[in-house]
Amino acid sequence: MSDFAVELRDIVKIFPTPEGGQVKAVDHVTIHIKQGEFFSLLGPSGCGKTTSLRLMAGFEWPTDGEVCINGKLMGRTPPYLRPVNTVFQSYALFQHMTVFQNVAFGLEMEKVPKAEIARRVNEALEMVKLTGMGRRKPKHLSGGQQQRVALARALVKRPEVLLLDEPLGALDLKLRKEMQLELKALQEQVGITFVYVTHDQEEALTMSDRIAVMSKGKALQIGLPVEIYERPNCRFVADFIGETNFLTGTVKRVSKEKVAVFIPALSTEIEGIGHGSFSVGQNVAVSVRPEKIRLADDDGKPVSGLRGTENLLRGKVVTTAYIGSDTRVDLDLGNDVRLRAWEQNDISTLDPEAYYANEDAVRIYLPWENTLVMLEDAS
Repeated sequence: MSDFAVELRDIVKIFPTPEGGQVKAVDHVTIHIKQGEFFSLLGPSGCGKTTSLRLMAGFEWPTDGEVCINGKLMGRTPPYLRPVNTVFQSYALFQHMTVFQNVAFGLEMEKVPKAEIARRVNEALEMVKLTGMGRRKPKHLSGGQQQRVALARALVKRPEVLLLDEPLGALDLKLRKEMQLELKALQEQVGITFVYVTHDQEEALTMSDRIAVMSKGKALQIGLPVEIYERPNCRFVADFIGETNFLTGTVKRVSKEKVAVFIPALSTEIEGIGHGSFSVGQNVAVSVRPEKIRLADDDGKPVSGLRGTENLLRGKVVTTAYIGSDTRVDLDLGNDVRLRAWEQNDISTLDPEAYYANEDAVRIYLPWENTLVMLEDAS
């Protein structure tokens, strides 16, 4: 068996437009998805993630490049002859059939013996925690239960790869979060490769072994969730995954560990980790996550826990928002430069003096190892 369950090899997909033009939905994408991996395609609407999934499924054929599943070139192999199955956001259940009949449908089309159908359907329903619900119609199920039926229907055919196109998109937030954990546990239980399409960053970070972040038909970065969040390779990835602050400037110095950047709006230099190859004078973006920033009263007193390697800026508090686990502080540094910091509420107190208030003058510390210097884009 191949080391890779799915491979997209320099895939291009071009669609004609009604006006007689063309749109490149997938633009020279190469992705290698490992056996047994939970792999997510993440990006905004129109980035090419669903088209990439449809190319794997065989619903679309590439304009150029190759799709490989378990080491075999798919070419123009139709969907029903590929060792994959797809779960859609809309569930696509047959409303006139029972749960059992919905799950059994694919096996019946393959003329599987009735006794084996019954055994495999019951196993699949047990797997998705719907034991005893085989006689119900979809209309008698909740949204989460209907999604489980769609999963059971896909898994009962024992595909080598399961493709999931935003399968939790129709669920409410609470149920969606519950299903994220269930789906990841189910993937680990059955041990097959899941390829998951989503535009939800938190969902991708929660569930995935690896993530491909896509934009305008390109896979900008592929990596572990921690790599995508902590070491984004360009401004788009940093901006799309979670929240971050951006400063813009020009490279002043480059050393083995650090890149020094002059920020014209603040008339100061800050140091950070460089992601990429840089040269003096190059225009770059600097990214700092709000939770990485340290704040202190601008009273000159020493601040515990700092190591002396932080970039020091000054500003004032504009607004604060207490949200329980942390307080979110908007900062004005002058010259239209704003930053947002998240202060963890690690003590339990009602004392208003424990929290920052509007107009407070503050020192703003950016640890250099959490200050990322990056290219504006990954092209």
